[in-house]
Formats: sequence, C-alpha cells, structure tokens
Amino acid sequence: MALALSVTPTSSSSCVLSRNPSPNFKTTLLNFASPRRIHAINPLHRSFQCLQSPSQHLNTSPFTTSAVTSSSSSQTTELVLQRLVKEFKSLTEPIDRLKWVLRYASLLPPMPDSSRTESNRVMGCTARVWLDAELGQDGKMRFWADSDSDVSKGMCSCLIQLLDSATPEEVMELKTEDLVELNVGLLGGERSRVNTWHNVLVSMQKKTRRLVAEKEGKAPTFETFPSLLLTSDGIEAKGSFAEAQARVQQLVKVLKEKKIGVSAHFYMDPEVQGVLTAAQKHWPHIYISDSLIMADAAVKMAKAGCQYITVLGVDFMSENVRAILDQAGFGEVGVYRMSDETIGCSLADAASAPAYLNYLEAASLSPPSLHVVYINTSLETKAFAHELVPTITCTSSNVVQTILQAFADMPELNVWYGPDTYMGANIVKLFQQMTLMTDEEIANIHPKHNLDSIRSLLPRLHYFQEGTCIVHHLFGHEVVERIKYMYCDAFLTAHLEVPGEMFSLAMEAKKRDMGVVGSTQNILDFIKKKVQEAVDRDVDDHLQFVLGTESGMTKTTRPEYKHTFWKHRRIE
Repeated sequence: MALALSVTPTSSSSCVLSRNPSPNFKTTLLNFASPRRIHAINPLHRSFQCLQSPSQHLNTSPFTTSAVTSSSSSQTTELVLQRLVKEFKSLTEPIDRLKWVLRYASLLPPMPDSSRTESNRVMGCTARVWLDAELGQDGKMRFWADSDSDVSKGMCSCLIQLLDSATPEEVMELKTEDLVELNVGLLGGERSRVNTWHNVLVSMQKKTRRLVAEKEGKAPTFETFPSLLLTSDGIEAKGSFAEAQARVQQLVKVLKEKKIGVSAHFYMDPEVQGVLTAAQKHWPHIYISDSLIMADAAVKMAKAGCQYITVLGVDFMSENVRAILDQAGFGEVGVYRMSDETIGCSLADAASAPAYLNYLEAASLSPPSLHVVYINTSLETKAFAHELVPTITCTSSNVVQTILQAFADMPELNVWYGPDTYMGANIVKLFQQMTLMTDEEIANIHPKHNLDSIRSLLPRLHYFQEGTCIVHHLFGHEVVERIKYMYCDAFLTAHLEVPGEMFSLAMEAKKRDMGVVGSTQNILDFIKKKVQEAVDRDVDDHLQFVLGTESGMTKTTRPEYKHTFWKHRRIE
C-alpha cells in the first residue's frame, strides 16, 4: 500500500482527450500555505448523451459522448435532475433504491486506464473514485468516471447524466443542496456515501473551472503552497521549507555548554522548528508547544538542570514563562527573549488599547457579566480586566465549551469575549448554526443545552470588534480564491482565528465531512483521523489537506503522520 498525503494551509465529436496525467504517487505530499511569521529567525480545483435512461443500452466508448440524440440534447440539467429525483422517490424500499443505483452503475461506460491516475482521484469518498473531463470544441463539458465500488460508480453515473454535455455555466451553477433529494434511503442514509455526491460534483466543477480558464488563456497565476514530502522513509522539505536546516551541530554545542533550554511556540517558522527538531535528537531540553505548555516546559527544563531558558515567541509568552518559573521556585533561572526590541502580538496589543478598556467598562455596567479573555494577552491585561469584571482565560481548544458552560451555570449571564474579533465572530456563527440542530444534536455538544437555550444566549454573547491576529488576517479573499481554484476538492481546515470567508469555506466542507473548524488540536485530530481511515482501507490513496493556520503547524503535525505511516507500513 502506498498512501499519498498532501496538506496545504494558509484547483466535439470524436476527439481524443489531451492529457498529461501525473505519475502515480508512491510518496506522500504535504503542502502548506500560511504567511510567514513577522518575527522570523533567519536563516533559519445534462444529460449523458449516450445514457438516455436506465432501461436503454449504452454506447460504451468513452470518447463518443457527442453522439447526441435530439431528445436528450433538449433536456436541461434541471429536467434531468427532476427525473432522477422522481425515479428515486418512486422506490419506497431502501433495497430497491440501492438496486437502482447499481443499475446506473452497470450503464457507466468504462474509463480508459490512462485516466485512472492519482491526479484524477476524487478526495473524500469512501471508495476510490476517478474523474476525468474535457471541454469540447462545442463548448460543452464531457465527463468520465469510475470507481472500485459499484455504489459509488452508480452515483457517478447519475451525476454524468446531469452534467455531461452541459455548458460550463450549467456545471458551475449546480449546488450540492440540489442533490439532497437523491440521498433518500441510500444505504440507510450513510453519511460517507452521501458525501460521494458532493465530492464528485466539487471535482467536476474544479476541472471545469480549470479547463475554461486554460481555453480562454486566463488561468490564474497562483503559486502552489510550500510543501513537505512525507513517506514512511522520511520527510523532504520543498520550497521555503527546505531552507535553514543546517548548523544543527553548532546549535547543540552551544546549548549543551551553557545549559540552555529552549521553549518555542509551534507557530514559529517551520524552518526554525526544523532546526530545533533536529537538535532535539542531541539535546532533549527543547520543547515546541502552544502558549499554555511553554511555561510548564520551562519548569521541567529547570528541574533537569538548565540554567537558562530561551523563549522563541512573543513577549506575553516570555513573561508567562518568567512568572511560572518564579512561582515554581526557579527565580535564579534566566529567561531570554529573541530580541532586545519589543516582540509584539497584535491581539495582545489590542487588549491593551483604550478601546478594549471601554469594552470592559461596558461589560461591568451590564451585570451579571463574565469576561472570557483569549490566552494570547499579557498578564497585566488579564489582571486589570479582572478588577473591572470577573475574567477567565480560554484557549481556542476550550473557548466554545467555556462559553456554553458559563451560560449553563448562569442562564441570564452576559458573556464578553475578546480580544480576537475573527474568533468571536466565528463563535457566534457556530452558535447560530446550532439553532438549526435538534435538541439531541445540541446535547451531544453540551449536555446542558438545547435549542431554546442556544437561541436565548445569542443576544447576550458579545465580542470585541477591533482585535485581529495579523497573521490569520491574511487568510482573506486572495487565499480563499486560490483555495477555490486549486484546492476546492481537498480537505479544508481552519483555525477559529481566521477571517469569516475562510471560516465559511471550511464550514461548508465540514458539512461534507471534508473539513474541520476549531483549534489546533481539532485540526490535528481531524487530519490524523482521515489518514488513519485511508490506512485502514489498505489501498493506494492520495489525501490533500488545506491547513488554514500558520505555517509552523507543519512541524507540529509531522510526528502524528510519521507514527501512523510507520506503525502501518506495508512492504509490497
């Protein structure tokens, strides 16, 4: 078995298809995009004319789909969809619907072996699915598909009924919501099968978008994201990630001689983390973690005999390390920052601004109130805020549960979240989407809440309007457009700190089980789950993830992948 994994943060009558298929992947490609950290260390994308109806015979040549009958060519995508819906709804028993899907599978023409490439794989399906396309000289789209599952093959056949010989505009106008009626009763409503409709459609639209752009000579000049090549034999950096991985022995020598421990935030540049990870093999007192763990790691290193702690992070992280070391009785251990100059954090700065003071004063005038402050703020801010209004600190991992628990304990509470505006807006969006859930679904998120309580808390949930993470802020329209064009069929992940457009894109993918939104740990868990599912299928697979957070997460996710690949390695 070979498993290919790409992770990308913060696309005429008897003619012969012209293709340049990529070779089969026998390695694992991880692509990531995210803006570089400000404080870097250097160098450190109608019907099927030969498939008139389920009862008619099919021309099996994959390249003669332009043999059009006048009746089928007059059918619009909408009419074909209505016919398919009517067919499936007329079958009241699930087993009969399944048989009808299998009937369609038998009518799908064979796909050329040359099209069964990794570049034509449809991501996110339970079984392996391949899709190929061409834009004919008549301006109409042609599609071919295949799968190693007859059920998935039948679903592809239905979609080809809809969109083969359609115009590019018709292909792009079809929405996944239009396919809901086709899900009735299939395999008892199994979610993974339902996703096949969605994922194949997304791939059809990605290929259509690219073919149209190429024909018009308007293909966007998007650059691919930086990447890591991951296999069971090791990892090879690509692009900017390949830089600055030297001088490891020199670094280790200095750390050992001076007994220096290193506490680094995992959002540091991946180039820096690559050096630190290599150095860990020779000097164990190097920790890469989130801001909560950095100070605890410093205490561990002090107990192990380190006389100095170097903090690779912004100022509030350094002060937190200093405070926790003092509290633990290690006042003599020196703490060093990366620079004599201020190493600021836009969120921490926002929480120190007069506008945030006004926000807290408004909270103090609206009892009962609770201030939920993001950990990415200074100790001074937290202490000052607590003098005005009761304050608790949260992380992206527990902010949703923290807010829900607070409202459960005090139903009439006013909650004031800050300072991250994007995270606050995204939390509100999450709660608004919960109003579309059943009481049972809501209870699975928090046992003390239901539809009424979620509706009740929304007017009393406030968030600060003037604070953003300048790095996550860059996940705006340009990045979203690049993802839509180049990576729309990939797994999408988004941290709670990203802007709304990126957040909404990942939320839409989440509905198809093709995405996740939440904390760094939520993203890690999602990727590990999808990789494990692919390994368990024991087939050649190619997974691609868009990592909607900072590029340093490449190094954080790497150990999880290595463990999965090496634990399940198979020799052919």
